[in-house]
Amino acid sequence: MVPAQGEPSPAPGPEPERPFAVPCATLDAGAPWRWLRLGWADFRRAPGLSLLFGAVIVCVSLAVSALAWALGRFALLAALLSGFVFVAPLIAVGLYCVSRALEAGRTPTLRDSFVLARRMAGQAGVFALVQLVVLMLWSRAGMMVNAFVAVEDGRWVTLLEFLLIGSAAGSVFAIFTFATAAFSLPMIADRDVDMVTAGVSSANAVLRNKAVMVLWAGLIAVLTAVGFLTAYLGLAVIMPWLAYSAWHAYRETLDASSWPRLD
Repeated sequence: MVPAQGEPSPAPGPEPERPFAVPCATLDAGAPWRWLRLGWADFRRAPGLSLLFGAVIVCVSLAVSALAWALGRFALLAALLSGFVFVAPLIAVGLYCVSRALEAGRTPTLRDSFVLARRMAGQAGVFALVQLVVLMLWSRAGMMVNAFVAVEDGRWVTLLEFLLIGSAAGSVFAIFTFATAAFSLPMIADRDVDMVTAGVSSANAVLRNKAVMVLWAGLIAVLTAVGFLTAYLGLAVIMPWLAYSAWHAYRETLDASSWPRLD
C-alpha cells in the first residue's frame, strides 16, 4: 500500500534470515561417477593450469617426504603423508577457481585464481587450523592405542585387536574430516560465507546422502592411493581432477543461492 501524502514511509523490515545449513539435494547412486566425468572435462579444457597446480602438489609432497626421510623417522613420514590428506584441499583452492571460471564461460587464468584465493584466505585459514587440531588429536589417539593395546609376539589375536581398535579410532577422525571438507571449501570459493556455515552445511549434506558419499570417499581414497603408488607423479593429474570433481559435487549438492557470490 502506498502511504498517503505527508505520512512517513514505513521502516524497511529486517532482512530474511538465512538457514544455518545450506539446503542440500538428494543424490542418486551415479552422482560420484558423474562428478568424475565433469571434473575430467574441466581438466581437458584447462590442461596447462591443471598440470601447473598438479606439479606444485607433487613438489610439496616430495619435499615433505624427503624431509621426513632425512630425519630418519618412519612414524613422522606416515604422519606427514596422513596430513597430506588434510592439506591437499587447501592447495586445491586455486583449482576450484578454475572450474568456477569455466562454468561461468570465462577463460581461467592463474591471476584470477590467486585473486580469489586471497579473498578467501581467512576462511581457508580457519579450515587449516581446524584440520591441524584434528590431525594432532588423531596422532595422540594413535599414541594412546600403541600405549594401551599391546601386541604380543606369536599371538595374532592381539595384533587383530590392535588393528581393530586403531582403525576404529582413526575412522572417527577420518569421517569428521571428510564430512566437513567434502563441500565446504568449494562453497567458500564460490560464495561469501563463513567456514562454520560451510562446514556444517557440508556435514549435513554428507549425513543426508550417506551411501553416495561413502562411494565418493572410496573413489577419492583409491585415486589418491594410485597417485602415491606412482611415486607421487600421478598426483599431478589426479589431484586437479579430484578438485574439479569436488567443485561439481558442491554445485550439484548444495543450494547456496542465498549467499552472495565472490566476484
